[in-house]
Amino acid sequence: MNIGIIGSGSWGTALAQVLTDNQHDVVIWGRELDEVVDISRYHRNERYFPGQVLNDTIQATLNFDDLLDRELLILAVPTAAIETVSQQINREFKHPVIIVNVAKGFHPVTHQRLSLVIKETIEPSKLTAVVSLIGPSHAEEVVQRMLTVVNAVSDNEEASKIVQTTFSNAFFRVYRNTDVIGAEIGVAVKNVIAVASGILSGLGYGDNARAALITRGLAEISRYGAYFGAKPETFLGLTGVGDLVVTCTSVHSRNFQAGLQIGQFDSAKIFWETNSKTVEGVHAAKVVYEEAKALGIDMPITEEVYKVLYEGATPSQSVLRLMTRELKSE
Repeated sequence: MNIGIIGSGSWGTALAQVLTDNQHDVVIWGRELDEVVDISRYHRNERYFPGQVLNDTIQATLNFDDLLDRELLILAVPTAAIETVSQQINREFKHPVIIVNVAKGFHPVTHQRLSLVIKETIEPSKLTAVVSLIGPSHAEEVVQRMLTVVNAVSDNEEASKIVQTTFSNAFFRVYRNTDVIGAEIGVAVKNVIAVASGILSGLGYGDNARAALITRGLAEISRYGAYFGAKPETFLGLTGVGDLVVTCTSVHSRNFQAGLQIGQFDSAKIFWETNSKTVEGVHAAKVVYEEAKALGIDMPITEEVYKVLYEGATPSQSVLRLMTRELKSE
């Protein structure tokens, strides 16, 4: 299959490795000259994967026109760029394509799920289907061919089957899921809980605290998803507890690392002054807090993360507030 990847960052590069292992023709479109040259000429992406050799069949380009003959497009860009990239696809493409989105978040202004953003931006004549390829996965492990299992999530069963067979191999296994609402909410809201997990570690708390946070965080995610019509069982799967656990416990997680720094300083001030990376949980915390507040959904962990990030609350005091809330049944 002829496949285009939009984004020459860690995920775009790692998925190109998977797809070329599977003998597909892959072109990565990027905006950074050094990354494109590194991938095409030296078969590396040193910015994200120092020392890692890539398949020499992976092509990279600065020219968007090189994607226009592709049958399947992967959007491997930050959440905030999804709408802009979708607009470009809508302008440039003349034929329908399957869009595979790997970002995890919400539109920063409208708060919409990302599949909806894509569907509302790209005309039906240019869009075969939208499939979200999401689950417990870090690009740093995928590019090294370490065992990974994810979900192809779509309301188009045929498209999800195509994505499943296109990506699956001995180290990268893909399941299918039709609960688009639950899966997209699960992988987006867990980023907020992962920031909280990092904060706990930064404050010096241990495994007991993290286990409690993950458990109660899953309760929040499930409660939030249920309001929008998600299936409860989705949150016990790869896009629920699976993605939550890996993001809350892994050093590869940007959300965890951001929280860790915040906890170590017992303040978000240094994070805001020094951070240059996309940390999806920071943006999702604002979206989810505002939505939950407006809709009357109880989200105490999310609320405290929001207060730490956006209202200058002290993390140690936020933990105390959570621990001394009114006692109740689980």
